[in-house]
Amino acid sequence: MINRNGRPIPVPRIVGPIRRQQPVELRDLKVLRANTERKIKATVPGPFTMGRQARDDYYRDEEAVAMAYAEAVNAEIRDLFAAGADVVQIDEPWMQQHPDKARRYGIKALNRALDGVAGTVAVHMCFGYAAVVRDKPSGYSFLPELEQSKAQQISIEAAQPKLDLKILAELPSKTIVLGVIDLGDMTVETPQIVAERIRRALQVVPVERIVVAPDCGMKYLPRAIAFAKMKAMADGAALLRRELGAN
Repeated sequence: MINRNGRPIPVPRIVGPIRRQQPVELRDLKVLRANTERKIKATVPGPFTMGRQARDDYYRDEEAVAMAYAEAVNAEIRDLFAAGADVVQIDEPWMQQHPDKARRYGIKALNRALDGVAGTVAVHMCFGYAAVVRDKPSGYSFLPELEQSKAQQISIEAAQPKLDLKILAELPSKTIVLGVIDLGDMTVETPQIVAERIRRALQVVPVERIVVAPDCGMKYLPRAIAFAKMKAMADGAALLRRELGAN
C-alpha cells in the first residue's frame, strides 16, 4: 500500500494469535470524559478492515483473521463504554473495497465485535480520504447488508460522491449518520447548501433517524477550513430545525 506522498505504508504481519495486550484508546477517552459533560464518541478500526490490511503468516485463513481481530475490538469497545463513551464508531471502509468478501464474513466479524455491547455503536463506510481518493462512485458496493448488523447507526459519505440517497431505504432500522460536508473541496459550504443536503435525505429517511456529520475524517484539511465547514454544518442543521419547527 502507498500513502498520498508515494511512500509505502508498513503492513502489519501476523505471526501468532491476535490478542489485545492492553487498551489502546482508553486513556484518551478518560481524558476527554473528564473534561466535558457533553456526549463523547470514540472511533476504532473494524475487524474486517484490519484483516484486509494485514499479512497473515499464522492463521492462513482470512475469515479467521477477521474473527480474531473482532475479539480484540470487542474488548476495546467494552472498555470504552465502561469509561463513559456515549457512542463508539467502528470504521470499516474496506467492506466497500472488497464487497464479495464482506458479504461472506464481514457482517459475521462485525457482529462478533459487538457481542455483549450495550452502548450505541456506529459503523462508518466511506470511499477513502478525499485528499487521497478523488474519483468516487455515486453508490456503495456494500451498504444494505449492514441492516443485518448489530450496530444502531450507519455512518456514510454522501456529499462529495453525490450519493444516490434512495439506497438508505434499505436500512430501515438504522439511524443514518449522514455526510453533508464535502472534504474534497476547500470551498466552505453555506448553511443553505448543508440544509439542502439534509432535505434530500429526508425524502427517504425520517428526521428522527438522521444525524448530520462530515463525510469522513478532516485530517487533511487546514484547521481554519475544517472549523468553518463544521460551523456551516451546525448552522445548516439549525436552519433546517427552524424550518421544521423543531427545538
